[in-house]
Amino acid sequence: MVAAGVSGALAVALGAFGAHGLADAVSPERLATWRTASSYHLAHAVALAVVALAIRSGWRARASGVLFVVGTVLFSGSLYLLVLLEMPILGAVAPIGGVAFISGWLALAWTAWRTPEA
Repeated sequence: MVAAGVSGALAVALGAFGAHGLADAVSPERLATWRTASSYHLAHAVALAVVALAIRSGWRARASGVLFVVGTVLFSGSLYLLVLLEMPILGAVAPIGGVAFISGWLALAWTAWRTPEA
């Protein structure tokens, strides 16, 4: 839950920075990339909170949380850096983060499917 809270706060702060600090500093396309990064970042902060609530369900829930963190760092992080550093090669990292996000969601679904109802 700590990771979810910190990640959510960071997503909001970075989203605000993009809206206010980068609006006149980067192209509209790069600003759209920043918005994508912050949207996915915030969505997966919420997903981490869900994982925290399910963590007693075992290793699948923990794996889901790890995959969400890895996905946030690789997907959103690479897009943030792409915008700030103008290094298009960083865009190649984003799909790896996307796969981590998808895997995290599937691990969360597997957790729910395999956990007996209380």
